[in-house]
Amino acid sequence: MTTLDGARVEVVRSYLLSAAEEMRATLIRTSFNPVIYEVHDFGLSVYDAHMRPVAEATGLTVFLGANDYSLRKGVEYVGVENLHPGDVVLLNYPYWNAAHAYDATLFAPVFDGADLIGFLCIRAHWMDLGAKDPGYVLDSTDVHQEGLIFPGTKVVSRGEPVTDIHELIRFNSRMPDAVLGDLHAQIAALRTGERRLLEIYAKFGRETVLAAIEHIIADGEARTRQALAALPQGTWSAEDYVDDDGITDEPVLMKVTVTVADEKFVVDFAGSSPATRGPINMPFGATEAICKVILKSLTSPDEPSNAGTVAPLEVRAEPGTLFHAVYPQPTFTLWTGIVAFELILKALAQGMPDRLPASSGGDVPGFMMVGIHPDTGQMFAVSNNDLVGWGGTAEHDGMDAATHVSGATGRGTPIEVMEARTGMFMERVEIRTDSGGAGARRGGCGLRRDIKFVTPGEFLTVIKKTKTRPWALDGGRRPEPNQIVVFPGTDREHRVSTKRTDVVPGDRITIRTAGGGGHGSPADRDPAAVRRDVAEGYVSPAAARDIYGVDIDG
Repeated sequence: MTTLDGARVEVVRSYLLSAAEEMRATLIRTSFNPVIYEVHDFGLSVYDAHMRPVAEATGLTVFLGANDYSLRKGVEYVGVENLHPGDVVLLNYPYWNAAHAYDATLFAPVFDGADLIGFLCIRAHWMDLGAKDPGYVLDSTDVHQEGLIFPGTKVVSRGEPVTDIHELIRFNSRMPDAVLGDLHAQIAALRTGERRLLEIYAKFGRETVLAAIEHIIADGEARTRQALAALPQGTWSAEDYVDDDGITDEPVLMKVTVTVADEKFVVDFAGSSPATRGPINMPFGATEAICKVILKSLTSPDEPSNAGTVAPLEVRAEPGTLFHAVYPQPTFTLWTGIVAFELILKALAQGMPDRLPASSGGDVPGFMMVGIHPDTGQMFAVSNNDLVGWGGTAEHDGMDAATHVSGATGRGTPIEVMEARTGMFMERVEIRTDSGGAGARRGGCGLRRDIKFVTPGEFLTVIKKTKTRPWALDGGRRPEPNQIVVFPGTDREHRVSTKRTDVVPGDRITIRTAGGGGHGSPADRDPAAVRRDVAEGYVSPAAARDIYGVDIDG
């Protein structure tokens, strides 16, 4: 191996990261779908010839971890010997793609002459691909109701578009222009990455780049194992419930046991529910991805990810169970993974409460409107993952009204986009007083959103934790759970979680997102902090008096 000094390794690493970020910029600039260019519901990764991740761009953390699994399965299916310069492959088969069918993964081999030197991978959410229902599928009972499936299909072959496949996509989508636009945006981003990767090899030479990659991966693994060794050692278990599976109203049990020992991080989902009839089952690659995010956040949160940073991870889930779906089990509403993300933290917090936050709202309150736009006559489907309060930590209060911790680099859909592109009008969006769990360190507050509809359509809500409260730590208080109220103030008023609701102009819906759990006893909170919370509207005078024991004058 070529001997390199640390400075040169870091220069090569920075070039690789820059290539990934330039891919990201290309995708954002050229995509058609607000969930991509506004919400950043995507993940971009760069790999060496052995399919080891060496760089990634800012995106949804769980998507980045899932890319690793998808690439291996896709190359295995296609066969590396069948990949050629200029190829682009589409994969959305959930059990290989580590996601539901609308999270489309495109990957491309990169050749330097006749030699395969790496792979590029981009996963992004498409809005429609021929599922039984427009927008989102909430009650499927097998994978074939969830959209057109591609197990690893070339959409570009030797640099030329495979027109038949593009037309197949066009004629199986209710929104073909947007879907094909996003397909081409992903291809454009892959081409950007290909050019940059080849430039890096030309600039530094193959031997230098390969040696730098080995150093990067080895350093990532060494740092991760060292950090694991410094954590409290032990085994901890936790359980929680998902509201329902979309078919029945019965809660679904999740269990996890996490072990930190011998420089390994083992996550075992034994004891969780068998796979459900409805679409909340997790492909194993998606389960593995959420575990990667937890491990990374504990061991090297400030360092770029690579194959070494997740090498100590071992994930266990029996096939045919909630966390290891197998064909033909439905997988579309993967909110199970969001609730499970916090479940793993809940287990770990028993052994290291000073290092971890309390629950951050428990879930992501997702919603979408589907309909026909009166100005264009075209179908629209625009979604938003609403904001929650983060859990308090031993050192500080939780963040107010923020993207859930499982996807903290994502963003909410701007009000201007939702109102222009759909029939929703936002009458109110405000932080909810007293929604954060009380504690020595207060949980962040959730928000209230009041929506009035100005055109007819369907309103979809996707949320899986409305029946049980988010958890607190060290004597903190638990906040109220997420609430979605349809038709408030009428004789049709009722609460929903994951549901499709027909709406007409004049109808209203209210969303109240959960705050974060409190950390530590409220009696230990600094009275000055309580007074500041009251002044800023996060805590009411009554709660200050009754919960914190602080009287507010004036």
